[in-house]
Amino acid sequence: QVQLVESGGGLVQPGGSLVLSCTASGFNLEHYSIGWFRRAPEKEREGVSCISSTYGTKYYADSVKGRFTISRLNAANTVYLRMNSLKPEDTAVYYCAASGNPMSPSTNSWIYSYEYDYWGQGTQVTVSS
Repeated sequence: QVQLVESGGGLVQPGGSLVLSCTASGFNLEHYSIGWFRRAPEKEREGVSCISSTYGTKYYADSVKGRFTISRLNAANTVYLRMNSLKPEDTAVYYCAASGNPMSPSTNSWIYSYEYDYWGQGTQVTVSS
């Protein structure tokens, strides 16, 4: 059974850090592009970051560039999203997703939900004092 499970969400103060994990079962993450998306209340889902299956190229939304870092640990079949300097506007449900396609920098394909085949159930991140 193919499954993605996110963990690591929680409540953190502004300026704090969290590390989200996305662990796969039923398939090998190493051969997939893995994206992180988020959906804040009353907002559209948006792409946050992606690590492509091609050369491990990493992509970030402008809003998180320099604060978030995506990484992959193949031995654990897990992709991580380290989030530093968190802001209240980072509050959202965070989802990871897997795509069988390599992502293209020329088309910015990583930000489109339809590129992804499998989705996790999401983990809540709340940034508040």
